[in-house]
Amino acid sequence: MPAVESSRIIRSRKREIQIKTLVFIALLVLFFLTFTLGVVIGAVRIEWRVAAGIIFDPLPFVSMLPGTTDAHRDILMEIRLPRVLLAAAVGSALAVSGATFQGLFRNPMADPYVIGISSGAALGAVLAMLTGAGFAAGGFGAVPLFAFAGGLATMLLVYNMARVGSSVPVMTLLLAGIAVSAFLSALVSLLTYFAGEKLHQVVFWMMGGLGGASWLRVKVMLPYVAAGFCCIYVFARDLNALLLGEETARHLGVETERLKKILLVGASLLVAAAVSTSGIIGFVGLVVPHFIRLVTGPDHRFLLPASAVLGATLLIGTDTLARTIIAPTELPVGIITALVGAPLFIYLLKKRKRLRYFNSPE
Repeated sequence: MPAVESSRIIRSRKREIQIKTLVFIALLVLFFLTFTLGVVIGAVRIEWRVAAGIIFDPLPFVSMLPGTTDAHRDILMEIRLPRVLLAAAVGSALAVSGATFQGLFRNPMADPYVIGISSGAALGAVLAMLTGAGFAAGGFGAVPLFAFAGGLATMLLVYNMARVGSSVPVMTLLLAGIAVSAFLSALVSLLTYFAGEKLHQVVFWMMGGLGGASWLRVKVMLPYVAAGFCCIYVFARDLNALLLGEETARHLGVETERLKKILLVGASLLVAAAVSTSGIIGFVGLVVPHFIRLVTGPDHRFLLPASAVLGATLLIGTDTLARTIIAPTELPVGIITALVGAPLFIYLLKKRKRLRYFNSPE
């Protein structure tokens, strides 16, 4: 009987691995298709073969197709490609941070902005706009720099408020984040009220958008995304154990306080980088992890990379829609993500009864 049970478990594990592999391949294919659409679709349509020739022109044995113009090259290389890459980076950052916060707090309603990082970033950005700060570091404007600094400062403030001796109770951290977020949001609203002629700039930034995409922003964003993701993924197995509760995780050999600090820093780094680059874009970090759990379960070893790919795909797709639906004018992408994300989230909630959201994987 034990041999039969062992064989059954092995078959079940193999089937689970096969399903996850197929899901991940499907996500990669979807990402590639969405990426291609994001590059070729716009006010000026560029045939995919022309786009491929332009992108891969530096490689040997690859040349641009006849009829390719300098205008095509400029539109693709200076406008669309950096914007699509930035959307992928921001979407991945929001999805991975959302999955991390949901696991850390063991709360399905947690999102990347749960501890007030977005409010701190918004306060920094609004201050930069209203004071007319015009300096730049390495060509990077004051608004994203202030937003990034505000997001990280908020994380440090919440952490120190929640700390009790050498430990940080998760519930206290959550409550401190909610309180700080509410206070900072009130300050942002107050500053917005007195924005005057800069009101449009402030409101447009708050809605979220990728209109300021450039190669510089992509180069600045990618290291933070890579560092934050690696910092979190290394501890994916420990995060699985944390789903069982802190006491159980400690009995399994997990240094829970150290783990919480690392996860908090990694996820906060992702959120601060995303918000400082694109403004506040909602629902990506809330919906994407739920969808992956619905399909494959709560194992963070798969959940994190799958969320990164699907988050990138979702934001590329919604940004493409935002800039083409009423072209040549574009909508803030935050509006599109809310319109798409809210109904999808309601659907996922209806399916939740069949899902073991926060049971640790076997």
